[in-house]
Amino acid sequence: MANPLQLRTYDRNKTPRLSREQRRGIISTILANFFLGWAPILGKLAYMGGAVPFTLAAFRTAVAAILVWLAFALFWRHEVTISWRGLIGCISVGAVNGFGSLLYYTSLSRLDASRASLLNALYPLWVVLFLFAAGQPLTRLTMARLALSMAGIYLLTRTEPGELDWLGVTLMIASAATYGWYLVLGQWVLADVPSRTATLYILTSMAGVVGLARVLQVQPVEPITSTGWSAILMLGLTTALSRLATFSALQSMGGIETSLGGLLELLVSLILAFLLLGERLTLGQWAGGALLVVSMVLMRHDPGLRLAQGNVPLEWKRE
Repeated sequence: MANPLQLRTYDRNKTPRLSREQRRGIISTILANFFLGWAPILGKLAYMGGAVPFTLAAFRTAVAAILVWLAFALFWRHEVTISWRGLIGCISVGAVNGFGSLLYYTSLSRLDASRASLLNALYPLWVVLFLFAAGQPLTRLTMARLALSMAGIYLLTRTEPGELDWLGVTLMIASAATYGWYLVLGQWVLADVPSRTATLYILTSMAGVVGLARVLQVQPVEPITSTGWSAILMLGLTTALSRLATFSALQSMGGIETSLGGLLELLVSLILAFLLLGERLTLGQWAGGALLVVSMVLMRHDPGLRLAQGNVPLEWKRE
């Protein structure tokens, strides 16, 4: 008769099969990052159609919020209820995300989609830095990843004098920082609110913030071509789908593994920028992008992020 201890040891060392819920989480993560990868491309197409950043951000987010409310009305009415504490948390996170969205689309109007996508990939480092400020330890690997990212930014922004819009670069780095703070705030919301319900109210709050920012400009909506409006509507649709897929993944998966989905988003953006917008990066800029990707891959082995993974859902995404 086999020794029970040996059986337990064998079972513990045996590679576990993915559960149905985990497989669903993986599929949701892939779908979320695929839809997110379209954001800079559709944003550029909307700009070509005459839209300006605040108009794009306002209508895109309004469309996404309306679509999510419609989905709740049809399928998830019982999940609309939320506590006052949870609602306040969602409004706070949505406000931060809305402000970051304005930074993102203003920057995107000044940079090409490829470079914007690569700079936006810095958000995980901001998460770690914010957690360090809150008392989490800063590991040697985190410092190495920070150095790789800084070198990547240097190569990515190295161009001939006058060719690079430094305001656009600064705004995109600030957008990534805002998103990092948004992730850190999200830990308190998800502790009290189901993920799908949080999606609904965070998106609604975000729409309110960017809509108010557009109204405060006190300017009529600029003439936008049918192609521009199509891009805005598609951007709203991909935003809604990416949010729903992302929060579905949050219910099924957690930890560092899902945070690597950001690589898929980056890959989708770069391929689409090449195919649809005809964008090209120099050899030095590709080298800078490669350093940023290496920094993202090293996330999986970073003890600093492992300490935080139980609290901060790195799968949360915004454009």
